[in-house]
Amino acid sequence: MLIIPAIDLIDGKCVRLVRGEYDSSTQYSAHPAEIAQEFEAAGAKLIHIIDLDGAKGSSSENRKHIRNIRKHITTAKIEVGGGVRTEEDIEELIDCGVDRIIIGTALVKEPERVAEWIGKYGFYAVAGIDAKDREVKVQGWMDGSGINDKDLVKKLPDMGFREIIYTNIAQDGTLAGPDIDSTNDIAKASKLPIILSGGIGEASHIKDVEKNRHKNICGVIIGKAIYEHKLSLSEIINKYQPTDTLVGSY
Repeated sequence: MLIIPAIDLIDGKCVRLVRGEYDSSTQYSAHPAEIAQEFEAAGAKLIHIIDLDGAKGSSSENRKHIRNIRKHITTAKIEVGGGVRTEEDIEELIDCGVDRIIIGTALVKEPERVAEWIGKYGFYAVAGIDAKDREVKVQGWMDGSGINDKDLVKKLPDMGFREIIYTNIAQDGTLAGPDIDSTNDIAKASKLPIILSGGIGEASHIKDVEKNRHKNICGVIIGKAIYEHKLSLSEIINKYQPTDTLVGSY
């Protein structure tokens, strides 16, 4: 599996939330580029970055930090999501050197327009499907959509998406273990590769995913467990990520 460390940004600082609740924010570093370099040195081939200010619709300067991260890593690819709502957002992220762009809210609210962006720019589009009780949440997880997660993923290949990140919000940031069953359910419903996100708290959780995953699940995102030293990123990468693992990008 691809082992993907995460950087969540608020005001340019690396933070983690619990279940997406902004008032639960814990700051771990004021230097996201240095964190990205540490992840790359540990063997990460892909780094997951979310602009949390942008995700909830707030004005954000995090993209200058994303650009700086791109300048400071040499081999790892980066994927970025949070606040990708317009064609201008797509253009800016491409200009920042982002390899993969994650779209969540917009794919729910403006699917036809999102499909046009993918067709026009040809970027590696990743669908961010964030669900609570199987309902897809939008706008930084603050609003419901009334859409079932499994129903939504069936539409994604025709829109041009190449991959899905699936997060059970109830598990995210808790370190209590991932929702493998729901992720497997999404993997069965979709024809796309799936990355599991949310709840990884120790090395045994990754072992559980490896043992029980559907064949379409190709990777896991890890955040808080790295920052709180619950596991060693380099050891997990060496154990679970084949050296010849390829990372798709445009």
